[in-house]
Amino acid sequence: MGSFPNAVTLPEAIDSHGFEAFDAELATERARRRLVDFTAYCDPTYRIESVHALIGATLDRVVRGELTRVIISAPPRFGKSHLATRHLPAFWLGRRPDDPIILASYAAGLAESMSRDARGVVESEAFQAVFPGITTDRASRAVSRWEIADQAGVVLAKGVGGGITGHGAALGVIDDPVEDWAEAQSATYRNRVWDWYRSTFLMRIHEAGAIVIIMTRWHDDDLVGRLLKQEAADWHVLRLPALAETQQERDENDRFLGLETGQPEPLGRKPGEPLALGRFSLATLESRRKTAGSLMWSALFQGVPRPLEGSMFKRDWLLEIAKLPTVKGEAGEPDTPERFVALVRYWDKAGTADGGDYTAGVLMGKTVRDQYIVVDCQRGQWSAHEREQRIKATAERDRDRFETVDTWIEQEPGSGGKESAESTVRNLAGHNVHSERATGEKHVRAQPFAAQCEAGNVSILRGAWAPAYTDELLAFPNGSHDDQVDGSSGAFNKLAESGGLGIYFGDD
Repeated sequence: MGSFPNAVTLPEAIDSHGFEAFDAELATERARRRLVDFTAYCDPTYRIESVHALIGATLDRVVRGELTRVIISAPPRFGKSHLATRHLPAFWLGRRPDDPIILASYAAGLAESMSRDARGVVESEAFQAVFPGITTDRASRAVSRWEIADQAGVVLAKGVGGGITGHGAALGVIDDPVEDWAEAQSATYRNRVWDWYRSTFLMRIHEAGAIVIIMTRWHDDDLVGRLLKQEAADWHVLRLPALAETQQERDENDRFLGLETGQPEPLGRKPGEPLALGRFSLATLESRRKTAGSLMWSALFQGVPRPLEGSMFKRDWLLEIAKLPTVKGEAGEPDTPERFVALVRYWDKAGTADGGDYTAGVLMGKTVRDQYIVVDCQRGQWSAHEREQRIKATAERDRDRFETVDTWIEQEPGSGGKESAESTVRNLAGHNVHSERATGEKHVRAQPFAAQCEAGNVSILRGAWAPAYTDELLAFPNGSHDDQVDGSSGAFNKLAESGGLGIYFGDD
């Protein structure tokens, strides 16, 4: 991960309103070399402060080929997109007219708006003064795709999820792949963005090409969150909080994000100093902090999205593991999977498809060391028929993977709940299946499981299901759903009661 200077100041010859006082030749020469100068030259109304000079200097390194993976995390409305999506593409094509670009955002319309602005810069008189002879091809200037005349440079604008087949790029820019808070809280949408990035966007970037992600953070499991979790060392990260942190706060936040600690405040600000006084004063930011609340403030304005936490489970308690634990073999012998003394899949059922509550089945195992591992969670809003099919298919997969798994069905109150549980038991004929009527409040049933999480005795096996599972635990009991919590507390309580039902082996 690249480092950044403690402070960045504008050249003395440049004021924050443009180049009126400049010698014309000097101005155009500087505009050819630095993005921030180019932006001020093409748009004298753009107010440049130190934060913009720092962003510009970072993007200059991308243009020069020194950086190929850059994440810029900054609050909304601070001018980052003006530099990175309106003027960077034009500046890039001025200096590298044969290198194509892909511009992407959460919606095709927004990406096309950025493309339109960048095209307008290339077609301006100011651009021609800086990069004479480079202009758009009049026969190919649609906002979704436009070309540089007599060169290989192309700008393609796409929304997240849009196809890019047949188009490659030396530069890929993603500006805010998430529209708002509600969208960011959807695990389905976050998975969609991630899948699109890996399978579509990333595959179109040239081998030595660059990717720039400009993002206001909304969720710890958003695109940037996943990239930092999996490949933080590959990215140069510029995190620009609205209010400067103390070094201790910065280190704690960077540690939480998976970043290197010990990094100085990027602009050399004193703790509590605003990011750009010309845009938002300290009083305005403090007012927005009160209005936004601590969670939204930390995410949007400080770049540190933390999960919604209820009063029962805490992030630090939820230990993630990449694979099932193993026992080290004797000399010359291979390691073997650690033995489970019991495995339980506990189902909390719902009967409405595409709405309402979820059906969730949590598979949990207890090891010989009295550790508990959440191995898998199956969850969906299924119709009654599809639900029963999935429960049966899951039981068969569990049996294939492990010697024995006890399946438990929570019986809802009333005669309908009893009949539903009995139907599921019949559907699982041949499996070790039981049903029970849960009693007591949900938070009371979950307390023993939460206590073991706090004690460090529970691990969660990494999987595509895990982020949504963790989010629900952290939000409980204040979240909108509790089906996975119910499945977890049910599975845990059965394991704790069993004391060991035999020796079962888990595979990798």
